[in-house]
Amino acid sequence: MKKITFIFIIVSILGYTQGKENNNLDKSSVSTPLNQTTHTKKDHQIRKVKKAVIVPKLDGKMDDPIWKETLWYGLDQKWLGSSYEFNDFFGRYKIAWTPEALYLLVEIKDNILYDQHKDPLKLWWDDDCVEIFIDADNSGGNHQYTNNAFAYHVALDGNVVDLDQNQKPVLYNNHVSTKRVTNNDVSVWEFEIIVYDDSYKEGKVNDPLILNKDQKLGFAVAYNDNDGSAERENFIGSVFIPGEEKNLGWINADVFGTIILVE
Repeated sequence: MKKITFIFIIVSILGYTQGKENNNLDKSSVSTPLNQTTHTKKDHQIRKVKKAVIVPKLDGKMDDPIWKETLWYGLDQKWLGSSYEFNDFFGRYKIAWTPEALYLLVEIKDNILYDQHKDPLKLWWDDDCVEIFIDADNSGGNHQYTNNAFAYHVALDGNVVDLDQNQKPVLYNNHVSTKRVTNNDVSVWEFEIIVYDDSYKEGKVNDPLILNKDQKLGFAVAYNDNDGSAERENFIGSVFIPGEEKNLGWINADVFGTIILVE
């Protein structure tokens, strides 16, 4: 009887030890693939962007050769706010590239231009502004407090704001240059956008990307419209975002469209 009990105890200990080792192996086999998983964006709103032989002049006149050769695309997706009428807002854009930069032409019909915050780093999204979203490698994913992608808010006075890696607003006026010309209720904005990838570090020396044929970038553009309220009244973008929550561009680069640079 004692011999049988002793054998039972030995078998139980061996079984426990083996089970513990198998359990550890199971955990290891699960964690390794997760650590190796990389995020992949699903391309949508794929658009080819033509190269500009002559660099557009930032003058708000729309008469550069490249703008005569490219198509208008709409800013017609309501991301926030109530319905609006044509006399309140209408927007469209064109885009081109050179090896040194992206060039963006935006035409906005807005009956009231409103800039209530003179401090460019205070509630910048509640003033009228164009917002430009750039993901240099089209990788998608979270970029809220990283430089995986940028969400440049370009104010009426030309200041450019986004959040940095310390979750604080900073000026990126050396990334985006602009000229705006307004006649009556129509404003023409021209932008030159220097593209930086996710290696960008605030306060350091950073080399911009040299753009090339067949390169893919994540891209979207939007307009924050405020006609005199404490907060913006509408946020109107260029890309359809499914679901009820559409104010995602400043957080998730998956919602950006995809542009392909061609000659």
